[in-house]
Amino acid sequence: MEKPLKLYSDLAPWFHLLTQPDDYAEEAAFYRGLILAHCTFPPRTLLELGSGGGNNAAHLKAHFTMALTDLSPQMLALSQGLNPECEHITGDMRTIRLGRQFDAVFIHDAICYMISREDLQRAIETAYVHCRPGGVALLAPDFVRETFKEYTDHGGHDGEGRALRYLEWVWDPDPSDSTYLGEMAYLLRDETGQVRMFHDRHEEGLFSQAEWLRLLEQQGFQPHAVPFEHSDALNFGTPVFVGVKPVG
Repeated sequence: MEKPLKLYSDLAPWFHLLTQPDDYAEEAAFYRGLILAHCTFPPRTLLELGSGGGNNAAHLKAHFTMALTDLSPQMLALSQGLNPECEHITGDMRTIRLGRQFDAVFIHDAICYMISREDLQRAIETAYVHCRPGGVALLAPDFVRETFKEYTDHGGHDGEGRALRYLEWVWDPDPSDSTYLGEMAYLLRDETGQVRMFHDRHEEGLFSQAEWLRLLEQQGFQPHAVPFEHSDALNFGTPVFVGVKPVG
């Protein structure tokens, strides 16, 4: 079994200094608009697979009754502190089965960790199984093959007595396969002023827009690729994928 990424295990208590809930307000509003536009009835319940630290849920919970799932217990604990009114369940988006359906199913950038077509298909199947007929599934990868670009970025936030800064370097060592890499370096300054450095290598999946649409359709969704709208300078034009589950 692969060793978990530091960001989602030992460093999880620092996660909201890397990316804060306020950073997600514009993005979450866009996703909510897509759900409302494509659902065939007024949606009230939302399942988020791979919910991480709960940053999107911090905004979406005002509009939906939410259940949040993630593979990392540490990230779920962090989200539970931020979103105590939401249900939290530990589980893998490829295999989890809750035995109930939701008006909408949402997978944000955690879908990027599906590095094979088989894993991506299994995550789409999980979304389909948990989606109510007439409801929607929303999947938001960072890239499709057509939009991939190598880049570097940096940022971070100050907290109460401590702070985090990061450097992100996204690159593709083998353009012929279905993955790329995100190298993340973290500098953590604690309450004593001591600074520590950590590194994570995030291996992420890269598939064409046609592959995404085909996998959604094969599962039974009516698929759509919708342009992502955001003011962020790092918006590369990757579409968001919407699957409408047919009625009957």
